[in-house]
Amino acid sequence: MTTKAAAAKAENHESSMFEAVLARLDVAAKIYGLSDEVANILRNPEKQVKVSVPVMMDNGKVQVFEGFRTVHSTILGPSKGGIRYAMDVCDDEVKALSAWMTFKCAVANLPYGGAKGGIKCDPRKMSVGELERLTKAYTVAMADVFGPTKDIPAPDMGTSGREMAWLVDAYNKVHRGNFPAVTTGKPVGMGGSLGRDAATGRGVMVATLAALRKMDLSPKNVTCAVQGFGNVGSHAARLLHEQGIMICAIGDHTATFWNEKGIDVNAALRYVKDNGGVLKGFTGGTEIKNTELLTSNVDVLVPAALQNVITEEIAHEIKAKLIVEGANGPTTPEADVILNDKKIIVVPDILANGGGVTVSYFEWVQNNYGYYWTEEEVNAKHDASMGSAFMHVWNFSQKYNTTMRIGAYITALKKVEFGIQAKGNY
Repeated sequence: MTTKAAAAKAENHESSMFEAVLARLDVAAKIYGLSDEVANILRNPEKQVKVSVPVMMDNGKVQVFEGFRTVHSTILGPSKGGIRYAMDVCDDEVKALSAWMTFKCAVANLPYGGAKGGIKCDPRKMSVGELERLTKAYTVAMADVFGPTKDIPAPDMGTSGREMAWLVDAYNKVHRGNFPAVTTGKPVGMGGSLGRDAATGRGVMVATLAALRKMDLSPKNVTCAVQGFGNVGSHAARLLHEQGIMICAIGDHTATFWNEKGIDVNAALRYVKDNGGVLKGFTGGTEIKNTELLTSNVDVLVPAALQNVITEEIAHEIKAKLIVEGANGPTTPEADVILNDKKIIVVPDILANGGGVTVSYFEWVQNNYGYYWTEEEVNAKHDASMGSAFMHVWNFSQKYNTTMRIGAYITALKKVEFGIQAKGNY
């Protein structure tokens, strides 16, 4: 299947995230020469679990929530992936994100497979007590799925270290022991790793610098726009700024700002901290439309917010030479074709935002080892791991004369194929 054919296939299933994942998988499988048998294994998740979670609300009434967990693969090790709380959580989304985690962990050379979970709810409308009861009830419902050597959750959209601490507590009670390695992303002091909060943004920084070296561009002569100013985008902007890159545009769901002389990222971070976690009202730049950030006149674009923001229409207008995907799935398959035609280098999500799962792996190792590293040690190990992953993907993209996205999928497919062949079949 050609790249354009895959894009057309994804367009026919534009409402399906999982079909978009399979479209990229099909392209990479064709270029790499993956066997149909291995491709079919990867097209079908190992396990899909859907549970009803009754929770006593603060008003005394019981509300039933839908909970999901998809284990896509355990070929290379226990499955790994976040849990998100959002109203749009559904089977298709969880299935797609679990497959992405399989590929992301393989690209990062981690001994993990992929999984994803979620609960259909609006955490912003729930009290702390309701969220705790929901998290613990969901954990009990998934007690036979989760496990330090089986399936290891982590925070995602709408969840944080707080929810992971609750999850560990509920899991420990069910299994009558102390199992900190059942989840990652825990608070420091509860088994969490130093350096975890900034890890995904740090990975974006490492990937950006590696790509700029390949493009013979100095960070001090480069401008950048960062869409999203949450955990990933804010840390990415800060760390890129510290490397000498001029951040000309930042934005979140409340407002987007442009400053051709460079935005004071530290001032923006202070403003967000003091104003309820949002950029609205920031005075360090001129307010622009969110789409104008994506098409702004900069060298580097970091989409670190939502899925499918770089569409076919937007891709035609993008001026950046380099796109580094901090978010999961920010670029549609049909936009990929256009960006490739424009010779824009795209460092894909399954590589660029792999810093988070890399440090999650370090947390899991520390939990099992019972010994904890300093933040400097974690960062050094992270940077070395991400740098190595970038080079593997770059080399495969050059060897197969394809994009970095397909190069990343080929990197993952080679590892997973080896695991399938080594383990054999029934």
